[in-house]
Amino acid sequence: MASAAIAAAAAANPAYAQDQEQDAQSETQADSIAPPPDAIDTASGKRIFLPADFARFAPRNALDMLSEVPGFTVRGEDGQRGLGQASANVLIDGERITNKSDGIFTQLQRIGSDRVERIEIVDGATLGIAGLSGQVANVITRPDPLSGRFTYRAGFRPKYAEPSFIGGEVSISGAGESLEWTVALSNGVGRGGAGGGEAFIFDPDGNLLETRDISMQFVGDFPKVSGQVQWTSPGGTVINANGNYRRNYENYRDFQFRDLATGVDRQRNFEARDRGWAYELGGDIQFGLGPGKLKLIGLERYSRNRGRADSILVFEDGSADIGSRFASFTEGGERIGRAEYSWNMLGGDWQLDAEAAFNRLDRTSQLFDLDPSGEFVEIAFPNGTGGVTEDRYETILTHSRSLADNLSIQIGAGGEYSTIAQTGAGGLTRSFYRPKGSVNLAWQAEEGLDISLELARTVGQLSFGDFLASVSLNQNQLNAGNVELVPSQSWEVDLEVVKDLGSWGSTELTVFARSIEDYIEFIPVEGGLETHGNIDSATIYGIRWNSTFQLDTIGFKGAQLEVTLQLEESELTDPLTGESRSFGGHQDREVDVELRHDIPGSDWAWGAGLEYNHTLPYYRLGEMGLNYEGPTYTYAFIEHKDVFGMTANLSIFNLTDGRALQDRFVYDGYRDRSPLLFRETQDLSVQPIFNFKLTGEF
Repeated sequence: MASAAIAAAAAANPAYAQDQEQDAQSETQADSIAPPPDAIDTASGKRIFLPADFARFAPRNALDMLSEVPGFTVRGEDGQRGLGQASANVLIDGERITNKSDGIFTQLQRIGSDRVERIEIVDGATLGIAGLSGQVANVITRPDPLSGRFTYRAGFRPKYAEPSFIGGEVSISGAGESLEWTVALSNGVGRGGAGGGEAFIFDPDGNLLETRDISMQFVGDFPKVSGQVQWTSPGGTVINANGNYRRNYENYRDFQFRDLATGVDRQRNFEARDRGWAYELGGDIQFGLGPGKLKLIGLERYSRNRGRADSILVFEDGSADIGSRFASFTEGGERIGRAEYSWNMLGGDWQLDAEAAFNRLDRTSQLFDLDPSGEFVEIAFPNGTGGVTEDRYETILTHSRSLADNLSIQIGAGGEYSTIAQTGAGGLTRSFYRPKGSVNLAWQAEEGLDISLELARTVGQLSFGDFLASVSLNQNQLNAGNVELVPSQSWEVDLEVVKDLGSWGSTELTVFARSIEDYIEFIPVEGGLETHGNIDSATIYGIRWNSTFQLDTIGFKGAQLEVTLQLEESELTDPLTGESRSFGGHQDREVDVELRHDIPGSDWAWGAGLEYNHTLPYYRLGEMGLNYEGPTYTYAFIEHKDVFGMTANLSIFNLTDGRALQDRFVYDGYRDRSPLLFRETQDLSVQPIFNFKLTGEF
């Protein structure tokens, strides 16, 4: 199911408003009167889907096809440190994707459906590829000398947001026996972070202090050019190279007219802008060496961004304006070298991985006050300027083997050594060793019933920006910065059960648990300030149920129902009060339901669905509250799959007036020992969102 980035997130941080023109329904296409996808070869534990299985959906690309595999959900890269072992649950021709910024979703969209020979759904532990577990899709492709495809996206709302007419992607590719290549030009568009309505400020006794009339809007464009090429030599050596260059143009504004019960009314104008560019260059080579194969991977990424945010109060009585400005210039990069050696020995598959990754961030930050003459004057901003580097080395040995005809195991063990250095005020250099590894079991209990179990020890990713001080002028929040941050570590358990329901469809149930050490949460620091820091431990566990039900069995021909339910429970010790509570701002309940009907004997399809999310209260040291959307969003779409050879889709999101809501309590210091300053409630209209998508080939 799709989701839209709406106004509530933008109110806290304009970066969250980059909805990137997401559709208001899942990325599925449909057509004609063929039967629903039905796998073959289930007796061996492998489900195979052929292009004919998806004929009724008229898919345009490999992602469209995968989206219609019953009971399977595409999982992208997990944002792990460096490249690491495989994490996305999709392979292309048996190989993982090593491009970090053009991920698996983008790659699948560039593979035309006419190039897909078949899709194999297998348990990851049976593939001998380190890191894979649970249900994995292997997309097998065929050559195609030259093909082109495009996706055009447009969207608008009745109020608040600007319309978008320039979203989409155009790609050209070719695939022969030894050479494959793709060139793509795209523009991600953000016009969805917008909303308007009223907010109210109350004193501690509940008396109304202020009424605010709010209008907010995010506008973003993210053009990118990408290219990749793969060459296979007559001797079997495979060489891949890829690269992309992208720019970002972001503008966010939050204008509020503030009507005070006592005092001078005022207009608060908040405007933020960010401009930047980035590139990624990568490549790998795989060749035979001794009894096995060696794969060498290299990647270089770099980004540069310049941002500025102004918050100004303009008084109705003509008094001098007051305000602040926060400006930053940030450079960041990542350089990775990785080697993977795979061989067969002692009745199983072995892989030895070694990786070196070097990450860096440098930021210059400035804080200004607006003086009576209307000029911004720089003031001191301690810990806002500095740099962070991490040099990390990792090695893991993985062994995969069959224990029986219907049972396989994969075991990996190793660790990482890292050195984190921070320059600027209070700079430190520290080194750490972290063990890592996993055990995966895959069992086909019976035909059509697959069970997998994974136990893993993982190391989390750091946000280098947390080492340095930063401010949010929009919410009057300050992060002091923390040079003593360390990556979190987790014990993770996942149990996945997949059941083929035959003509009814398929269902998947996942039970998971995480025990986290050095969890990152807001902590108190000297001077009554707060920052992101490590706490001893935290836990989270839950279940996720994902099912596809074919409704032909009850006489509703061409219809299917997709249902996703997720329930989570979390716990940590509040670093301020010492009391037990849930993760702050976490979505612990999710319900997604979509009905799709491909009208038999026609090129038309329609559908409708709903999304429900329950959000827990968030906690900072000086405030707490609820900030959420919806909580229920509904949508509908209509689709025609042969508009001059193209597929046209029109959707409407938020049919039932889901809102952006906030209930915020701000204290005069730490919330466990200070009086309440004020309470802020906010109820913003999101408006219906109309999206149009046109896809085709040339």
